[in-house]
Amino acid sequence: MSVLSQFVWSVADTLRGPYQEAEYGSVILPFTVLRRLECVMEPHRETMAEVISQYPGDQQRRTYLKLKTRTPDNAGLNFWTTSEYTLKKALQDPKNLAANLIDYVSGFSSNLDVFKSFDFESVLRTLDTRNRLSPVVRHFQGIDLSPETVSNADMGDLFENLIYRFAESANDGAGQFYTPRDVVRLLVDLVYAEDTEALRDRSQVRSIYDPTVGTGGMLTVADEHLRDLNPSATTALFGQEINQRTYAICKADLLIRGQDPTNVRHGDTLVVDRFEDRKFDFVLSNPPFGTDWKDIASDVTAEHEHGGQGRFTPGLPAVGDAAMLFLLHVASKIRDVDENGNGGKAGIVLNGSPLFTGSAGSGPSNIRGHMLENDLVEAIIALPNDMFYNTGIATYLWILSNAKPAERKGTVQLIDATELGSKLRKSIGSKRVEVADKARDTIVRAFASREASDTSKVFENRDFAYWTITVERPLRLRFQCTAERIANVADHKTLGKDSGLVASLGSFGEQVYLNRETFLHDLGKHLREHAIILTAAQRKTLWQTIGEHDEDADDCLYTSGRHKGEIEPDPALRDTENIPFGWGGHPKTHDAAEDTWDAYFEAEVKPHVPDAWIDKTKTKTGYEIPFTRHFYRYTPPRPLEEIDADLNRVVGEIMEMLREVEA
Repeated sequence: MSVLSQFVWSVADTLRGPYQEAEYGSVILPFTVLRRLECVMEPHRETMAEVISQYPGDQQRRTYLKLKTRTPDNAGLNFWTTSEYTLKKALQDPKNLAANLIDYVSGFSSNLDVFKSFDFESVLRTLDTRNRLSPVVRHFQGIDLSPETVSNADMGDLFENLIYRFAESANDGAGQFYTPRDVVRLLVDLVYAEDTEALRDRSQVRSIYDPTVGTGGMLTVADEHLRDLNPSATTALFGQEINQRTYAICKADLLIRGQDPTNVRHGDTLVVDRFEDRKFDFVLSNPPFGTDWKDIASDVTAEHEHGGQGRFTPGLPAVGDAAMLFLLHVASKIRDVDENGNGGKAGIVLNGSPLFTGSAGSGPSNIRGHMLENDLVEAIIALPNDMFYNTGIATYLWILSNAKPAERKGTVQLIDATELGSKLRKSIGSKRVEVADKARDTIVRAFASREASDTSKVFENRDFAYWTITVERPLRLRFQCTAERIANVADHKTLGKDSGLVASLGSFGEQVYLNRETFLHDLGKHLREHAIILTAAQRKTLWQTIGEHDEDADDCLYTSGRHKGEIEPDPALRDTENIPFGWGGHPKTHDAAEDTWDAYFEAEVKPHVPDAWIDKTKTKTGYEIPFTRHFYRYTPPRPLEEIDADLNRVVGEIMEMLREVEA
C-alpha cells in the first residue's frame, strides 16, 4: 500500500481502544473525503463566498462558480459550502468542535450529499463522546490532499487502498471493492487500443460507464488515459454501486473532477438498472467474483422472462455465480451502432466459469451463444494467477464490441498472458503478481496486431459452437418371474401392497420371454385369473421391475401414441456425442447441421454400435470456449534414469540418518 495510505490510516493509533478494528474505516473514510474536498476548495474560498452572496439559487451558484474557478487544467468547482468553517477553524473552538463540524458538513451544496451515506453526523458525535474527535480532526487537518500534491489518479488509489484496509480489518472480502491498478490500466488500454485516433477528435464527448463502480477507480483511469490521448477531450462518467460507502466516495471523487454527481447512482445493478434509458461509448466492469444471486432470483428471473426485452433474456447462469449476468448487462449497455458503423466497446474482468460451465442448451451455454452469434466478443485475455487481493484463481479480461473492424468480424482472439506476471516484493492479501508496464505493452501489441503466435490465436466464432446429439439403442428385455424378481416386486413401495400380485407372478413358473408383447399378453391372463386389476402406470412399473437387459431379446416397440410401431429406446444405453461445427470439413452453419450429424454418426458411432440411431428431436446447440486447451503445452515426463537416481539418492540419505541414530 502507498505511503500516503499508510499515513492516513495511522490515525487508527488514535482510535485504538474505544474503537474496534472493524470500526476504523467508518471514521477514516469520511474524514478523507472531507479533507480532499476542503483542499480542493481552499484556493477558491473567497470566490465561493462571493458567488454564494450574489446568487441565491443552486443552479446560478453552480454556473457562476464553475465559470469563475475554471482553469486550463481544471473544469471548475460545481460544489460549495455555505459554512465558514474548515477543519483548522473548527479546532479553534474545541468545546463546540462537534457542532462546528456538523455545521461545516451541513453547509455543503445539495449535490454533495455523500456524508449522509457515511452517517457522518453520528460518527462525529460518537467520536466526541469517546474523546477522540479533536486528535482525529488534528490528524486530518495536517494532511495535504490538494490536487497539486495528490493527483486525481493518486487520490483514486488512496480511496481504494483505504477501502481495502477497511474491508480487510472488518473481514469483509477486501478484494471485492478494489481492482488492482495494473489490471485496470491493462483493461483500459485494451478497450482503447483500436480507437486511439478517433479518441483524439476534439469534437467528441465520450461517455464511460461502470456498473460496479466501487470508488470509481476504473472511471478515473479511463478518464486520465483518454485525456493523455487528447487533453481537450470531454468525458461524461457514469457509475452504479451497491455499497453505500464506496458509492459516497465515488460520487465525491467525480464531483471534484467536475463531473455531474447525479451520474453516480446507488443500487444493485442486477435488480434495477439506474441508467435504463442510456447506453455508452465505453463500459468497464470488475464484478465481484463468485457471488450468488439467490436473494434477487425473482427480479432476475422476471427480467429473463420479459418478452425478449430484458437484459437476461438470452439465459440464466447457475444461481451460485452471477458473473454471466454482469456479462449480459455490460453487453446490453454498449451504445448502438450509428450510421457510420461506429458502436461501443466494453471490458469486463471475469473468472473462468463463463468460458465453459454448462452443457449444450443450458443457461450459461446459451449466454455464450448469444455473445458469439451476435459477434460481440472481440478478445479474451488470460491473466496470470494471484493478480487480485481476495483470490488467486484464474481470471480473464473479455473485450466486447458491437462494431468490430472488418478484419475482426466473425472472429475471437485469445491471448495467453499467464506467463507475463512479475512477482511483487511483498504480497498484498492474495495478490502476489502484477502486470508491469512492459508486459502490458506486450499484451496490447499482441491484441492490436492480431498476429498468430504461441500466446495469441484467432478463431472463428463458430469454432466454439457444437451440437450435442443423443444416440439411442433399442430396448431389449428378457422377462422371467424368478424368485429374485418377484421379491423385487414384493419390496416395491407401490406394487408390493397387493399380495395377490405376487401370487399371480409365481404362477409363471420358470418360463422365459424374449419378447415384451408376448410377456404382456400372458401377464394379462395371469392377472385376470387372480382377479388383479392394474392401472396402465402400474403395469408399466411391473414390467420394468421384472425385465432385464438381454441383447438376444427382441426389440421393444411402442404400442400406442405417435411413435406406435417404432423401436423404443433403452434409457440405460442412451448416450450423447458432441459434434463441433464444421466437423469433417462441413460448413460451420446451422443449415449444414443434419448433414454434419449424419456424417459424424456414420463415421464415429455406427461402426461401434450398428443398431444405434440419432434422436434428432433431442439435439441441442452448445457453445464453449476451452481456453486452456488451445494453449496447452506438453511437458514430457522426466527420464526414468533421473527419477531412479533421485530415489537412490534419497534412500541413501535416509539410510545414512538411520545409521547415525543407531550409532
